[in-house]
Amino acid sequence: MARPVKEKFDVTRLRFVLLGLLVGLMSGTVVSAFRYCIEVGLRYSRLVYGHLRIAPFVWWQWALLIGVNLGLALIVAWLLKKEPYISGSGIPQVEGQLAGELEMHWWSILWRKFVGGVLALGPGLFLGREGPSIQLGASVGQGLAAGFKLSGTDRRLLIASGSAAGLAAAFNAPIAGTLFVLEEVYHNFSPLVWLTALAGAIGSDFVSLNVFGLVPVLHLSYSRSLPVSSYWHLILLGILLGLFGYLYQRILLLMPRWYRNLTHLPRPLQGIVPFLLVILVGYFAPNLLGGGNGLIVGFGQYVPSLLVLIAIFVVRFVFSMISYGSGLPGGIFLPILSLGAVIGAIYGVFMNQLGLLPHVYIMNLIIFSMAGYFAGIGKAPFTAILLVTEMVGNLTHLMPLAVLSLTAYLVVDLLGGAPIYETLLEQMTMPKTVQQLHRPDRLEIPVFFGSPLNGKMVRDMPWPKEALLIGIRRGEQEVIPHGDSLIREGDTLVLLTDATQRARVKRRIDALSAALGKTHQNS
Repeated sequence: MARPVKEKFDVTRLRFVLLGLLVGLMSGTVVSAFRYCIEVGLRYSRLVYGHLRIAPFVWWQWALLIGVNLGLALIVAWLLKKEPYISGSGIPQVEGQLAGELEMHWWSILWRKFVGGVLALGPGLFLGREGPSIQLGASVGQGLAAGFKLSGTDRRLLIASGSAAGLAAAFNAPIAGTLFVLEEVYHNFSPLVWLTALAGAIGSDFVSLNVFGLVPVLHLSYSRSLPVSSYWHLILLGILLGLFGYLYQRILLLMPRWYRNLTHLPRPLQGIVPFLLVILVGYFAPNLLGGGNGLIVGFGQYVPSLLVLIAIFVVRFVFSMISYGSGLPGGIFLPILSLGAVIGAIYGVFMNQLGLLPHVYIMNLIIFSMAGYFAGIGKAPFTAILLVTEMVGNLTHLMPLAVLSLTAYLVVDLLGGAPIYETLLEQMTMPKTVQQLHRPDRLEIPVFFGSPLNGKMVRDMPWPKEALLIGIRRGEQEVIPHGDSLIREGDTLVLLTDATQRARVKRRIDALSAALGKTHQNS
């Protein structure tokens, strides 16, 4: 009689959950320290400008302030020259790293992004902490992967986990941090990816909550829910947010060229411009300094008049472009949310003055507009909805959030706007390193609902010569493909390719899918 075969426990998921938790705890520590340093810097910056406003004019105090800001700009320029990949938010760099389009040294990124980000955000430039936090978390994940000698997919899972952990610690938003990585950065919803990312986000948020407390980052509340009969406001406001979102995209993408033509400064030194201009903003409007979370929370106590709101929008829009366009280490996530809140306030106050909206609903529109503006610019509506929900700490507004976000998304999409982080990634030049050559790697291609790949047999597909289809992940099962295997919606195609060819193969598969879609429409 044959002896029964003992089933072996599959500890793969448990292993990556534990690794994700470790990445999260370490990322949470790093990002919490980063966030604390920025808050201290902003506090002292506002104190300095407050003193200058009330004290008699003393020339050496102003000379000292200008000298300090110039010194900070030169230090950040040196950091950028040594490590160009710390420029900007860092999200496009992480996205490119996960796609196999570039490689970065984790320790060089980690400490330089930390120092450069604190020096850029502390003086009050209109930059967000979320992008640098994501890149810091990704660097921690990459460092741990190197310590455990992980490569390929395993290494990318820890980088993705660190990215989710970074956003979770920056905003105390673990669910949104996880979804942002899945929707915007990794573009993959496989179980191992979301399990590892969620574990990292939870571990990171645990550290952040212990440091900064349980109060949501943008704690706002409203007394009454927007009635369904007033949902037409969401459509109009969504169109407005979409139009301004498309404008934001176009100007932001043109800023590097404008900086080059107008300043003639080397790229690392272009940060001198916002470092000097922020002195004027700090003197005349110190409450506007920083990424904008203080401005948003301030709306909970007082919403300014229409003219003041329009002035705030112009200042924040223009200086956000100047700050980010210079290439300084800092993100656009929080500035986008603050601009969305201001647009919502402008619309609400205007409609209230026309007698078309009761004053009590202005706060509702301020909250909803944060999600709508980010959904349009980032083309990540699910992340926008969950992020604002977690940051505000209220679950009663999901329906209006969804309506507004979908409307803004569609407007930007109809105008031809692309996801901002993907477009920023395309603008970057990414030299390949010698270590990337001749290294086998896996590429996962999800088959979404309505994909032209649905219903195709494996043998009928002109697969790229640089890749080999080695598996089809279908739910919890891994199907070994053969010629007669049918590709279905919801599948994840697993291809083996060289690390240097991942991005090229991905583009060829996307082009193939688009060509099949056009053929299907014409038939």
